[in-house]
Parts: sequence; C-alpha cells; structure tokens
Amino acid sequence: MYNIQVFNSIAARGLAVLDEGGYQAGNVEAADAILLRSHNLHDTAIPPSVKAVARAGVGVNNIPVDELTEKGVVVFNTPGANANAVKELVLMSLIASSRNLFRALTWTNSLQGEGEAVPEQVESGKKYFIGTEVQGKRLGVIGVGAIGVLVANDAAALGMEVTAYDPFISVNTAWQLSREIQRAHTPEEVFQTCDYITMHVPLTDETRGMLDEHAFKAMKPGMKVLNFSRGELVHEGDLREAIEKEIVAGYITDFPNDNLLNMPNVIAIPHLGASTYESEVNCAVMAATQLKQFLETGNIRNSVNFPNVHMPMAGEKRLTVIHENIPNMVGQITGILAEEEINIADMMNRSKGPWAYTLVDLDEDIGREADLIGRVMAIKGVRAARVI
Repeated sequence: MYNIQVFNSIAARGLAVLDEGGYQAGNVEAADAILLRSHNLHDTAIPPSVKAVARAGVGVNNIPVDELTEKGVVVFNTPGANANAVKELVLMSLIASSRNLFRALTWTNSLQGEGEAVPEQVESGKKYFIGTEVQGKRLGVIGVGAIGVLVANDAAALGMEVTAYDPFISVNTAWQLSREIQRAHTPEEVFQTCDYITMHVPLTDETRGMLDEHAFKAMKPGMKVLNFSRGELVHEGDLREAIEKEIVAGYITDFPNDNLLNMPNVIAIPHLGASTYESEVNCAVMAATQLKQFLETGNIRNSVNFPNVHMPMAGEKRLTVIHENIPNMVGQITGILAEEEINIADMMNRSKGPWAYTLVDLDEDIGREADLIGRVMAIKGVRAARVI
C-alpha cells in the first residue's frame, strides 16, 4: 500500500490511475509521495516518508526542488502534456493579433447603447482595424521542444515560412519536425529575418532576459513577439523602449503584470496556456503514471532533478540508490552486496549534473532488507535507498 498526499483538485482520470490497486490517495499520513498542481509546497511540512513529488504541470516554482534533491526526493513534472493546448493558444493569438482582433473587439464592445446606429458605426470604423494575413509571413520559433515543434509544424501548414532555432533539439523532436521548417544557427538569424517570433524555452540562468536591448536591436522593425513560456524571458524595460522605437509592433504574453498592462501594443492573456479540460486531464494522468512507475519499479521519467532511468525488472528484488555523482559510489554499493552474498542480475547507473541514480536488480529475495538499506545509506554521498 502506497499513500499519496493529494493537493489541489486533480482530474478524476489522473486519480483513477492510482485506483488500480495498492494506493490510498487524498489527505493521508506518512505519505510516500505528493501529487499536486499549484499548491505552494514551500510553506508545507514535507514528511521524511516522501520519496517523490509530482506536479501536474510543467513549472515547478511552487516546489522546493533544491531542498528535496538534497533529501533524495525525486521531483516530476509533465512536459508535453499541455503542449497541444498551448500550441492552439499561440496560433490563435498569432492570427488574432495580425488581424487586430483584440483591439477591434474592445472597440465593438464600446458601442453598447448606440442602438440602431451600431451597424453604421461598425461599417465606418472597421477601416481602423485592417490587419494582415499570416500566410506567406515568416515565423521564428525559438525552442523546438514539445510545444515548439507543434507550433512550427502547424504554422507551416497555415502557409507560413518557419525558421526554428534550438541548439539542444532532441533526436525525438527532430524526427517530428516537418521538413519544411528551416534551421537557424543563431538567435540573431531569427531576429533579422522573421516577422513574428514565438518563444518556447525553459527559464534558466542562460535564458532569463534573453530578449533584451541587444536582441531587439537585431530585429526587423514591426516585429510581433509571442511569449507563452515564461515572462522573465523578456527584459521589460528594453521591451518598452523597443515598442516606443516601433521595433516591436506587438507583444503578446500569457504572463501579465502591472508594468506590462501599462505598455502600449501589449496584449496580456491571463495565463490560459494550459487552461483546457483536456490539458488538465493529460497532466494529471501523466503525473500519476510517473509516480506509480517510480514507486513500483524505481524507474524515473520526466524528473527535473534526477536522471531519467528505465530498466526492465530482471530479478527477485530491486535496490534503488540516489546519491552524489562522485567516484566509487557504484563500487561501494556492489561491494556491500558482495559481502552480503547477494548476486546481481542487472544494473544501471545514470547521472544528471551533481546527482546520480543507481538501479540494481538482485537474483534473490533479501531476508534483512532494513540492514541492507542501512549499510547503503551509511555510504557517504547517498541520499536515499530502498528495496522494491
């Protein structure tokens, strides 16, 4: 029996994954794992029994990742589960902004109370909202992950010329990318040649403020920028200056703040990127499935703090060890197994930065699991160990 502490309202289909047997999900004691969406875990006491935390969403700002990593707690997110929802909102915003739809709707709503004069005013006023078509225009996609590849492919299907920049594109994504998509070797190539830019990169120390004065100066005048990734990717002071100089004709973002709401030519959407019923279900199912796989097999998929590891079960028992990525860790673990006269059926070790994860399948059952775990935990650098 595994106990799963659930915060927020998790889609029923996600919880149903845990109803398949051996789980108690809800407000539980001695939780083995935590499943949440937006709950602020920074302000929550996390019991030492917790082995994993899964967020039904991509961002993990509400989770104390560094603290949990030091304790050997695996943190999962659900990249790609909301990709279609975000893609549809990006393409809708791109077309709507090109046709001046947002400003036009605001103006139309201002005609309330004009009575029979409304049709005449509409016909005389629509000339102020003449837009442009996206067909034949050039779109630059910065970041070709789960969302970026969908945006790029569908924009090409709409008749746009699409240029993509991503120095870290995965093999899986490369296979999905349409052959019509052109490759940019630098961000400047996108800035200088495109009519629209949409960003789909994570927020890191390297990407924070990546659209700054230098980037805006390299852009074609009249650029429209779409940001449905993270607000901090754009330096807002430099953005204001770029708008005033008419370098940026429009900035469409899913991350409003008071500063942006006071800028001209900014369309601020209230963080609706993943706000669809389908996306919530996909995220919940994916998060619950990843927790279930980890608890039952030790395999890790889509962890933000530890390496992805998948190894089919090949023995009677499995030893899992989370530890620092330092020399002789595997040797010490296998040395203990040798001293205990336990034969190894299979083994895998993977690392991610300063951390590593080792799976060891054992040929036989273990009579003294607690003693074995105690010996492994005594190795300097080990953060967590368990036998499945």
